[in-house]
Amino acid sequence: MSASREIEVLLRAKYPILYVVSWEERRVEDALIAVCRGLNRTVYRWTLTQGMQPPLTKGRAPLTSPELEALAQIHEAPDYSVFILKDFHHYMKDYRTIRLLRDLAAKMRAKAQTIILLSPTLQLPADIEKEVTVVEFPLPDADEIDRTLTQVIAAIGDNKSIDKELSPEAREQLVKSAQGLTMDEIESVFARSLVEKKRFDMDAVLQEKRQIIRKSGLLEYYAPDAKLKDVGGMELVKEWLDQRTKSFSDKARDFGLPAPKGILILGVQGCGKSMLAKAVAAHWNLPLLKLDVGRIFGSLVGQSEENIRKAIAVAESVAPCVLWADELEKGFAGVGGSGVSDSGTTARVFATFLTWMSEKTSPVFMIATANDVTSLPPEMLRKGRFDEIFFVDLPDTGEREQIFGIHLKKRNRPVENFDLKALAMQTHGYSGAEIEQIIVGALYTAFDSDRELLQEDMIQEAKNVVPLSVMMSEDIAELRTWAALRTRPASRNDDEYPAAAKA
Repeated sequence: MSASREIEVLLRAKYPILYVVSWEERRVEDALIAVCRGLNRTVYRWTLTQGMQPPLTKGRAPLTSPELEALAQIHEAPDYSVFILKDFHHYMKDYRTIRLLRDLAAKMRAKAQTIILLSPTLQLPADIEKEVTVVEFPLPDADEIDRTLTQVIAAIGDNKSIDKELSPEAREQLVKSAQGLTMDEIESVFARSLVEKKRFDMDAVLQEKRQIIRKSGLLEYYAPDAKLKDVGGMELVKEWLDQRTKSFSDKARDFGLPAPKGILILGVQGCGKSMLAKAVAAHWNLPLLKLDVGRIFGSLVGQSEENIRKAIAVAESVAPCVLWADELEKGFAGVGGSGVSDSGTTARVFATFLTWMSEKTSPVFMIATANDVTSLPPEMLRKGRFDEIFFVDLPDTGEREQIFGIHLKKRNRPVENFDLKALAMQTHGYSGAEIEQIIVGALYTAFDSDRELLQEDMIQEAKNVVPLSVMMSEDIAELRTWAALRTRPASRNDDEYPAAAKA
């Protein structure tokens, strides 16, 4: 049932007080007026700055308190009236206001009157909970956004300087990317893209969503600065992700496909797990949000639980998007002993997060990364939390060649000037991050010698580095053993490490 239809039913059923939660005063007010017009109800609007409109005072001296004066006017108002009180939640901390509202609630049913409290936040005192019905007024859906887009295109008219043409696929993508914005934000961002780019621009929509994420203070927005081609190896993960590129479309829903939930990427440190998360968002042209679990935990009682719910709500409001949780095992470390260490706060936050992962219906694609699989709670790994669990091993010879080529190109060095295969053979057991640091170290050497980078610089730098695979060989072998029967490999890495070492 839509919010407008729900409000209509509640008005006809003579509910005395409704609490509509929304940031969109204009859109909600237009919907309420349309509903009341159909029910032949008179609408009055009250704000602190403008008072009751139209006025209801009958010649008596107004009360000194504006909120009490508004309720006094409602008490004298005619039957079949609806009163929209904006930002009235600020005044419901006063016992006199609460008492007056309760008195009015008892009388309004007989007069077919309804008070509608309109506010962007829900702040409801326990004393009045039983008299109030809360109505969530959702943000514009795809159909509303599409109608707005049609109106904007019509308003452009025959302006030759603006490209208003959109293919069906581009139009659907634009509409879906605008979901999570208010109608005012949608109209503004469409206008901004037409002014700046002379066309409808997806980047303008993503920029607007970036503002929403920043204001929340719980999630970080990452600009997509990497592409799948910038990630060396991991061809099996890339194939899996590429198959799901169109999975957020209406065509996929009509085909019977659910929106993909996400993936968990386990593996050796420095092998590109975090870069892959950034590349996926860029490949799918979706906003990338990073969940820092440390920001969730607050010092006040109940604050941490509220923060995780707010973070989830922000992610869902800007969906479709990619939510990245880096080194997840560190964020939820100590879940088992939470009852002793923090009165169960971590366990409750973790439970809320797990429940959302299993039951979410909004298109939020979760990418979680972890290095220490033994620290992950077993509940996190069961089927239903993630679509798939991938294991990223150390790159093989071919992948190391790719990685050398990627980082040399990134630093404007012609790849054909270097023997990448020889470099790959020299760096057996090195991670992608270690290969990058080899190139950086070699560049420092060449710069200090006032000459160009040479192959020998990188070979010498590789000899000076002790790779993680040597320093933590036992831990990596244990990780491979665990992953062999529980995860899918991220790449076809079969020629580098013997099966016995992996299984």
